[in-house]
Amino acid sequence: MRTVGVVLCDGIRPFDYGVITEVWGVSRPADPGFELWRCGEALIALQHGVTITPDRPLSALTECDLVVVPGRVDALAPVSDAVLDALRAAHEAGVPIASLCAGAFVLGAAGLLEGRRAVTHWALTGALAERYPAARVQPDVLFAEDGGIWTSAGTAAGIDLCLHLVRQACGAAVANSIARRMVTAAHREGGQAQFVEHPVPVAATAQSAVADTLDWARHHLAEPLSVADLARRSGTAPRTFARHFTQLTGTTPAHWLIRQRVAEAQRLLETTDLAVEQVAARTGFGTATMLRRHFARVVGVPPTSYRRTFAGSSPNP
Repeated sequence: MRTVGVVLCDGIRPFDYGVITEVWGVSRPADPGFELWRCGEALIALQHGVTITPDRPLSALTECDLVVVPGRVDALAPVSDAVLDALRAAHEAGVPIASLCAGAFVLGAAGLLEGRRAVTHWALTGALAERYPAARVQPDVLFAEDGGIWTSAGTAAGIDLCLHLVRQACGAAVANSIARRMVTAAHREGGQAQFVEHPVPVAATAQSAVADTLDWARHHLAEPLSVADLARRSGTAPRTFARHFTQLTGTTPAHWLIRQRVAEAQRLLETTDLAVEQVAARTGFGTATMLRRHFARVVGVPPTSYRRTFAGSSPNP
């Protein structure tokens, strides 16, 4: 993934455009050399007096390695035929396409969500499902992929998706480097459920206890941690801890632990020469067999294949 095309059309959100630019349009010594193409028909006006002039025509989308569609202020506003035709052409050419937040409505208008899983901001899921009934709208995840079409939930979830796409193509170390410069988490667990207003919010003291426990667990992944261990650390009963944890993160403690261990295994595979057995021990999986099983399920490839692709990709080994 070197050439990324951002679709410029009327009404796109400045925040989404800024996220895309920050991830792929800022030159940094440690980055693999991304090139961001701003593809559109003519100068467009954003909110707050911001204007953007395209540097490529919409037809250039078919030449990109990835196309990204920002969200729009008015999700239901009409989209020009030129934009829709260009997105269809890019998809037919095999280019992966990602949308941020309400950008899913643009993909829906292009007919690219039919029969596919799709995500948008939790407040817009009903509207997306009603307007594009052939789409399989997922109301409780941060982002999703189906047939080369990526969609993401609201605002910060767009950052999550962009970093995930970088991680897939360039490795965890490059994604982590960009995340550090953006001062954001390289990977968040859970889904949109954690951000939807709840009638009975989790108490601030419980939030603090869970957050402190997660920070402690990240530094003790090599230990055989259980939910009971985490609950004991937080000073609550296991069932109470699990309930608060799920309310705050949208996932279970066991699932969170696996994802954290896999993320640490990715880092070790990229930046060290440790054998797979040693990586398994250092990440708490215990055996190479358990590491391979969970790693392949989460990442999609075995540890050895991942190392061959991304070894040495870390800018700070």
